[in-house]
Amino acid sequence: MTTAILQPFSLSLLPRFSEFPRCFASSSSSSSASLSIPNRPPLRYAVLGAGFAGISVAWHLLKDSPKELRLSVDVYDEVGIGGGASGVSGGLLHPYSPKGKLLWHGAECWRECLELLNVAETAASSRYPATENGNSSESFGNFMVRRRGILRPATNAKTLDLMSDNARNCLASCVVETIDKDGARNLVPNLYLPLNCAFYFPGAMNVNPQRYLQALFLACQNSARASLGKKNITLVKKSIGDVLELEGEYDAVVICLGSKVDFLPGLTGKLPLRTCRGVITHMQLHESARGSYPDGGPSILSDAWLAVQGPLNLHMGSTWEWQSRNYSSDVPAEEASRALDELLPKASAVYPDIAKWEFAGARAGLRAMPPLTSHGSLPLLGCVNQLIGAAGESCKFWVFSGLGSRGLLYHAWLGKLMAKAVFSCKEELIPSELTSWKKNRL
Repeated sequence: MTTAILQPFSLSLLPRFSEFPRCFASSSSSSSASLSIPNRPPLRYAVLGAGFAGISVAWHLLKDSPKELRLSVDVYDEVGIGGGASGVSGGLLHPYSPKGKLLWHGAECWRECLELLNVAETAASSRYPATENGNSSESFGNFMVRRRGILRPATNAKTLDLMSDNARNCLASCVVETIDKDGARNLVPNLYLPLNCAFYFPGAMNVNPQRYLQALFLACQNSARASLGKKNITLVKKSIGDVLELEGEYDAVVICLGSKVDFLPGLTGKLPLRTCRGVITHMQLHESARGSYPDGGPSILSDAWLAVQGPLNLHMGSTWEWQSRNYSSDVPAEEASRALDELLPKASAVYPDIAKWEFAGARAGLRAMPPLTSHGSLPLLGCVNQLIGAAGESCKFWVFSGLGSRGLLYHAWLGKLMAKAVFSCKEELIPSELTSWKKNRL
């Protein structure tokens, strides 16, 4: 496995793992050898939530810790792996804003996400993971990663020049090509381009989030097995009503519950998050219909996005129902009908052939949306001991939430940083842009 070099926030600023103390134990020894003493109890970590944030943190706690360290990770999720909003996300992966600008630390996030995708694919190739939550819909796809690129038709004349300028400053590992109508229609026949221009990300991809998360958890299990008993990971299908219940049981608790974080006593109303329910529809084209989607065709980003699953299957999303408290993934017929009424006109504005496709199902997720900052909408990370009234001075309770609609991009790099902060009990290892939300909360 290669090690990514992160710039400008470099991992060289972080302490070596051999220097990490067992900061929650009574001993103050900083020797990694002391952590492997046979009679010494293993470090125990609880991760609440089995979505993008939770599984990434669990992976890095296991993989980035010293080989000789005895460590146990319990992942709590009452539904299972990918059973929340992460598991029903669109899965369109690229590092750019709607105007084509590279997102905050987009290079690091992109690189680390590709690394975790590789980890998951390697694990899945050895033994494909079984569905953990018992609630997976086969209509939402069996592939893990579809590498066909993403196409964004230009639809706003006011931002066209800005998007063209931003395209010239793209990542070498995820280039942005400006193409005309003919070039776009070579990729997707009958595509409508009102401004005769589109932006093509050939290196972007469509990830099946639930399959990916299941495979990444399998990689966690494989890593624990390879440690010859020094590491352990367990999925606990149970909800935690109050995190303070875990105070004496674990060395640290990492809260990765997304929108459900607001239901925890001690954190209710204390994080600057807004909830937003999004419905994603599954569309199918009958085999007898003419004009199937090209097998090598990219997914489409517009006012409504199309995440292509194959020539006869795609997902269309997403609706935005702000301040919803409904985190059920089930979508009743009336809600699905409203979603179609909202999404179909937007999709047909750039892909008229969507009118030939038939509705085949819908799922929904409740996203936790962070506030807008000068760097964009950034996730919320940090130690929350004071917020929840935990005893002691060490950082024992942590939060990793507010991934919003970019959880797939952000989860890998931020999960790595969170794991390192938890190991060392040093919140300052997390970029200040992600912890600044606490200034007005304490």
